[in-house]
Amino acid sequence: MKDNVASPNSGKFEDPFVTADGQARAQVALTRPETLWFNTGTLCNITCENCYIESSPRNDALAYLTINDVVAYLDQLEQRRWPVREIGFTGGEPFMNPEIIAIIECALQRGHEVLVLTNAMRPMMRPRVQDGLTRLNAAFPGKLTLRVSLDHHTAQQHDMERGDGAFSTTLIGMDWLRDTGIPMTVAGRTIWGETENAGRAGYHALFHDRGYNVDAWSPVETVLFPEMDLSAPVPEITTACWGILGKSPDDVMCASSRMVVRRKGAKSATVLACTLLAYDPQFELGETLEQAEKPVQLKHPHCAKFCVLGGASCSA
Repeated sequence: MKDNVASPNSGKFEDPFVTADGQARAQVALTRPETLWFNTGTLCNITCENCYIESSPRNDALAYLTINDVVAYLDQLEQRRWPVREIGFTGGEPFMNPEIIAIIECALQRGHEVLVLTNAMRPMMRPRVQDGLTRLNAAFPGKLTLRVSLDHHTAQQHDMERGDGAFSTTLIGMDWLRDTGIPMTVAGRTIWGETENAGRAGYHALFHDRGYNVDAWSPVETVLFPEMDLSAPVPEITTACWGILGKSPDDVMCASSRMVVRRKGAKSATVLACTLLAYDPQFELGETLEQAEKPVQLKHPHCAKFCVLGGASCSA
């Protein structure tokens, strides 16, 4: 997968405890577990140009999670007393999973807020899924949010990533969410060579024109993700970097979240350090939440560029 792409970071990110220049590598402890992610499967209805997890209509490297898988980990949350506020569902496209409505309902019934990452295209717009989402939004008001992937505020740029017509199809889905009253947020990207203010202004104009109740100026409601380019040189993060950068390990995503996946052919699901590194075995922490409580060594370029230096987080 993408983690095997050649990069100029040769010699870096090799030793789990020491950087290439001999300094102590930074690590992050699970100090405030707030979000438990479930990757519902890597199958997707489209193939995007730069999908970090290489989702597509043919990639089933991560199999569909079942409701039994999810229930088992929700039970563990209670047993381990993790103070998790949010359950997140990502993919692939989560609405490709045939059990997704029942899975979402199970998380809501446990009292969690639920965040679903979606492209808001045809899988979400199937009548069975629409009926389920409408029912759950009515039964659990304010607890369910859909984060829609809208890579840019223009059709030209968005469709460069997701294919011709993707922008207009996604807007149809967003119109339905607007009209149904299901809360939504937006995830965009910062790869377009425009300033953040210009990008947010573009989203603001789009949201205003279409009547979307999404704040383009809020980094929570409109998340702009940095590009994860393994061909770019990235510095390693040492223990000294926290003071240099004025940051805390508690600010990094793996201090507050873990992700559950089921690999194709595996007998059981497993827990990963974060949502970004689904194919890298060194970030596989074990089959249980107890095993996943161990610290995470920042031993990958994404740890540095996306999380520490980029300040990004997948959670709400």
